[in-house]
Amino acid sequence: MSTTSISPYTLPQAIPGRIQSEIPHPLPRKRKTLRNVLLTIAILILSVVLVFHAYVAWFLARPAIMPLQSNPMLKLGLPYEDISFASSNGTTHMNGWLIPAANSKKSIVFSHGYGENREAPWIPMYTLANELHKRGYQVLMFDYSYAVAGSSHLMTGGVQESKELAGAIQFLKQRGMEQVYVWGFSMGAGTALQTALDEPNIDGMILDSTFLLNSDTLSRNMKRLAKLPKYPSVPLIQMFSSLIDGIHLRDIPYKQVMSKTYNMPIYFIHGDHDQLAPYEVVEQLAEHQSSPLSQKWIVAGGEHEMIHQTQSKAYLKRTFGFLDKVSLEHSKQAGTVHKPI
Repeated sequence: MSTTSISPYTLPQAIPGRIQSEIPHPLPRKRKTLRNVLLTIAILILSVVLVFHAYVAWFLARPAIMPLQSNPMLKLGLPYEDISFASSNGTTHMNGWLIPAANSKKSIVFSHGYGENREAPWIPMYTLANELHKRGYQVLMFDYSYAVAGSSHLMTGGVQESKELAGAIQFLKQRGMEQVYVWGFSMGAGTALQTALDEPNIDGMILDSTFLLNSDTLSRNMKRLAKLPKYPSVPLIQMFSSLIDGIHLRDIPYKQVMSKTYNMPIYFIHGDHDQLAPYEVVEQLAEHQSSPLSQKWIVAGGEHEMIHQTQSKAYLKRTFGFLDKVSLEHSKQAGTVHKPI
C-alpha cells in the first residue's frame, strides 16, 4: 500500500460536495483611485455651488451703496433740515433731510429702491423734490438703515425697512403734518405696501415699478446673474439668507399685500417691459383696490424705474394730478379745503 506524502507547502484542494469559502479580494488600485477622484470632484462641485449661493445671499443683503453726493441747498438752493428718527420698532435709526414748505401741513416721504440711497441717481429725486416743494409739500428724503455707505445693517426685503418707513411717517405726524403721502420706487414701493398693512397714517401712495420679493421675483433676478434653475437655487439662497440676516422669504408678507384692499388711494406706475418686477403683479394689486381715486398707468415698452426718463412730462402731469385730487378730497373730508398750488 503506497502512501502519498503531503508537503506543508501544498495548497489544499477543494473537497467534493462542500462549498469552498471565498476569500474577498481588494478592489484593484485603479478602481479605488477613480472612485476617490470622482468623490473629490463631486465634493468640489457641491462646495462651489454652496459658496456661490452663499455669496449671492450675502451680496443681496449687502448691496454696494454710494456716498451722498450733494444736498437740497447745493442742488436746488432750498433750505433743509438734517433729521434723524427711529424705526417704529425702535431697533434702527435713520438720517435724512426735511425740506420745509411755509405754512404747509402736507408732506411726502420718498421710499427709495434697492441699492439706492435718498439721492437715487437714476431717479430724479431732486427734480421731484423741487416740484413738490413748489406745490406746497414738505418733503422728507431719507436712507434706509442698510442704504448708507459702510453700514453694518442688512437689507431685509422690506421686513425691517417697513418699520423704518413707518418711523418716517410717525416723524412727520409728530411735526404736525395733516396729510402724509408716500412715493415709493421699486423695492421702496413694495416696502410702502408692507408698511401700509399696519400704519394708518398714510393718506395716499404713488408706487413706481413696484418690486415685491418672493420666490418668483428672486428666481427672475437670479437669472440675470447666471442661468440657474429656480430649484435648488432659490431654496439655497433662502437658507443662506436665513443664516446671514435671520430673514426668510416667508417673513415677507407677500400674500397679505397681494390680497389687501388698502384704505388710501394708490397710483400704480409700471412698465410692461419691466425685467425685474413683472407688471402682472401690479395688475393684480390694482384689481383689489376700492378707492375711486386709485389709478394704474401701465406704460407700453416701459422698463424698471425708467418711466420718468422716457415719459417725463406725462409722468409729472399724472403724478401731481393724482396728488392734487387726493389732497383736495382729504381737505374736503377734514373741512379744510386748500386750493392746489
